Amino acid sequence: MSIPQDFIQELKSRTDIADIISGYVTLKKTGRNLMGLCPFHGEKTPSFSVSPENGFFHCFGCGEGGDVITFIRKIENLDYVEAIRLLAQKAGMSVPEDGQDKGLADLKKRIYEANREAARFYYKQLYSPEGKEALDYLRKRQLSDKTITHFGLGYSPKSRFELVNHLKKLGFSGTELIQANLANETRNGNPIDRFTDRVMFPIIDLKGNVIAFGGRTMTDMKPKYLNTSETPAFNKSRNLFALRFAKQKANGQLILVEGYMDVIALHQAGFENAVATLGTALTQEQTAIIKRYCDEVVICYDSDEAGQKATQRAISMLRPAGLNIKVLKVPNGKDPDEFIKSHGDQGPARFRLLLEKSGNDVDYRLAKLLTQYDTENTEQRIEYVTEAAKIIAALENSIERDVYISRLAGEQGISKEAITQQVRKYQRSNIKSANNRQFREIKDNISASKDRINTEKRYKLRAATAEEGIIAIIMTNPDVAVDLFKELPPDLFVTSFNRRLYEVLKSHAERGYDFTLTDISGELTEDEIKGAANILASFHRVNDARDAARDYVKILREEAEKLTPEQIAQASPEELMKQLERMKKKKQ
Repeated sequence: MSIPQDFIQELKSRTDIADIISGYVTLKKTGRNLMGLCPFHGEKTPSFSVSPENGFFHCFGCGEGGDVITFIRKIENLDYVEAIRLLAQKAGMSVPEDGQDKGLADLKKRIYEANREAARFYYKQLYSPEGKEALDYLRKRQLSDKTITHFGLGYSPKSRFELVNHLKKLGFSGTELIQANLANETRNGNPIDRFTDRVMFPIIDLKGNVIAFGGRTMTDMKPKYLNTSETPAFNKSRNLFALRFAKQKANGQLILVEGYMDVIALHQAGFENAVATLGTALTQEQTAIIKRYCDEVVICYDSDEAGQKATQRAISMLRPAGLNIKVLKVPNGKDPDEFIKSHGDQGPARFRLLLEKSGNDVDYRLAKLLTQYDTENTEQRIEYVTEAAKIIAALENSIERDVYISRLAGEQGISKEAITQQVRKYQRSNIKSANNRQFREIKDNISASKDRINTEKRYKLRAATAEEGIIAIIMTNPDVAVDLFKELPPDLFVTSFNRRLYEVLKSHAERGYDFTLTDISGELTEDEIKGAANILASFHRVNDARDAARDYVKILREEAEKLTPEQIAQASPEELMKQLERMKKKKQ
């Protein structure tokens, strides 16, 4: 869908980026800008900056950035047109529908519709004669009809064509079903059902859309769980199972479990703040989502080796995000579902006791570490205390460190002073490592060695830096921009990325449009928008933009006159002499 530029400009005038973002992030005034904790990665120290004056955001921690449309796209997992519609709705505007084509927004809408009809089909099949085995399975798992209906559970028939045929009758094409991953494509190009003979778990997003499915086999068939692959409507790293229900009951705490059945069993038992990842380890995106809805996470994974590894990974993701973490260990290696059912009517009450008694992540890591050593052996006791000191040294709260040092000293019969000394040694080492890491990041930024958007910058650093200065001045000083567009041809830009930004900005100016980041975002990819936001965030204001622009243009002209190594290798002696003469005149 092509959005008229006049509409974009009107939407921009009615939309305050600070107001929109403050609905998701707590922002505090810092000079001209606003700062807060980044919603796209876990962090304790605010590095997320919003510039209301220039209409962009940028995170100095993870590098995300863009305009208000980009923010809504990313935080709500929408495409460009959907983000425009949402912002227009907030501004009391209607998006013009002229010129609509079969774009991503339309495809996502069709996928949502197909998934909704598929969920209805699976639910109906569960209560059909063919679904008896699946319904019996769910009832053996002690799920009530109310719970089954609440989560929309269903059954996918054994036939490979029942869902496909049903949805085709409703007007969906085979291509749409394949794109929704409800069907696989045969060698002949025909669609066949992806899910067969499985209990079906619809995955519903925060807006109530069915975005995907998980299917569990009732036999020994592998894989045990089969999930929807990523589609235009579904990204498994940016969603959590049952979050739509759990966020309403979170009350500051979410319980993180491994599987769909654990979530459903906990909800049925009254623990409606349980969620699960979607067949993957916890991701940064999911951590950021969790952070929006709670202050504390209780990790309740299986006690097997895989579950312990997943617990350690989750801790490493959640603690840097500033979340309080507890780890709940279910006795006898049971999962939450098994534990609750094994205690009958007392199951929920007993699980609540486990929940209340669960220790924090430090307790968990120290207890796990202790199982690896025989502390009756002097050498192993020393190794254990040494490794424990590393865990304690990583704690930021000095009181928390002191508590664990005292406990460790008492348990192992070692003086508190000796452990404190070891902890401080590791603290110094951690600080040194952090400083080295920060130094490397600064060095990389200066040299542009890790710039993945403008990959040419590292080889043409002086010219690329001048190009960025020109782009930033254009986007923040429209009066200077007019003269720059007249004087500076795009050919003087030596890096492709910056040249493209400049051409887009120039094109908007020539058509009489504004050229802020929001105005041009419809013509840029997400990476290009991020790159433009990074340029704006890195630009330091100058007292005289015209003087600065002249200096930048001068640099570009000087760089344009230089011969490249390839040109030098191919140049004639006469051409080289002329170049040397030009350089001498400039020095005089």
